[in-house]
Amino acid sequence: MRFGLTVPNFGDYFDPRVLAALARDAEHAGWDGFFVWDHTVIWPTPTVDPWVALSAIAIATERIRIGPLVTPVPRRRPTKLAREVISLDHLSNGRVILGVGIGAGPWEWDYLGEETDPRTRGAMLDEGLDLLAKLWSGEPVRHDGRFYTFRGDGGPDNPEPMPAPFLPPTVQRPRVPIWVAGTWPSKPPFRRAARWDGVVPVARGAGMVNSLTPDQVRDVVAFIGERRRGNQPFDVVVAGHTDIDGDTEEVREQADAGATWWLEDISPWAFGWQWEPSWPIDQMNDRVRAGPPRLRNDD
Repeated sequence: MRFGLTVPNFGDYFDPRVLAALARDAEHAGWDGFFVWDHTVIWPTPTVDPWVALSAIAIATERIRIGPLVTPVPRRRPTKLAREVISLDHLSNGRVILGVGIGAGPWEWDYLGEETDPRTRGAMLDEGLDLLAKLWSGEPVRHDGRFYTFRGDGGPDNPEPMPAPFLPPTVQRPRVPIWVAGTWPSKPPFRRAARWDGVVPVARGAGMVNSLTPDQVRDVVAFIGERRRGNQPFDVVVAGHTDIDGDTEEVREQADAGATWWLEDISPWAFGWQWEPSWPIDQMNDRVRAGPPRLRNDD
């Protein structure tokens, strides 16, 4: 099992320099991944663009895997997102993982004039992911879909658009890994995840942390396994909160159920915060610097 952190991109963590310093501390403490949330509006909280933050994190670190968890692809233009991912993959020397989903919450959809229908957003996500994979390949691309179009560039001597590569390709080949988030037991997100590289399951009605039981994780693993083709690696990503010196039996049980990543929740709610004026920032930072939970057979 690998161990990462899931960190909000707002509040006391809205400054990309703060996040970069925290990611550097996380790398030194032995964590394997540092993933930031992707929100545009968290009223009335200051918020940083995740790609600006991840760029600062990439420069501040050398080994740790990084990425957004999750970015709602239906509210992003795939060509712009493809360019951001490619740029970050090169900046980080091939350490990016892209977490994706359809998004939730009217404050980032209805109130901003974005698509409100979840099924339509699901269709946008599917098409968007297919286009992203094409754009990352470095091969000539022509795409005429329901939602998105890419017709290349005819060049200075040809006024007609023609298939053209979206250069450079990603450092990681054949592409950047894609983790798909979904609410269990709703099946469409998990059928989608089976086509890609990982799944981030959350329970219906869950709060800020993943609350799937080990039995539910086993169900997810079985569902995905029935729909996977080939033997390519596939990640099952669960999240939760452990104390610095606390019992790690929950983590061991999740690993035994088939989880391949544990993401430690470094949000203020995980540390008892209830919308007070200040975050318990010292406790949050201390948990990062203490390093990942040690499983019983590591002791």
